Amino acid sequence: MFRPSLPSDEGLIFVRKGMSIVNTSIHMLFCFFPIAVIWLDSQLVVVDAKLAKPWRLSYVPQKPAQYFIEANVDLLERVSIGDQLAFE
Repeated sequence: MFRPSLPSDEGLIFVRKGMSIVNTSIHMLFCFFPIAVIWLDSQLVVVDAKLAKPWRLSYVPQKPAQYFIEANVDLLERVSIGDQLAFE
């Protein structure tokens, strides 16, 4: 929030204690540019991916997730639902 932009090589990974829809939802209040949001289950399989637009009240994954990534919108071109990711 409150940042003017997000470089293409930066992002945030959020980790929750368990799988949830509610605890992995986000808002875009006080955000001034769109971002990619990728939700992953406990096995790091992508369960949802969305373009989150500024000033929207809520984005909720279609399925429970344990992790979610907020990054530059370019990420949506490289990741699809069903992909398995690895953190290195």
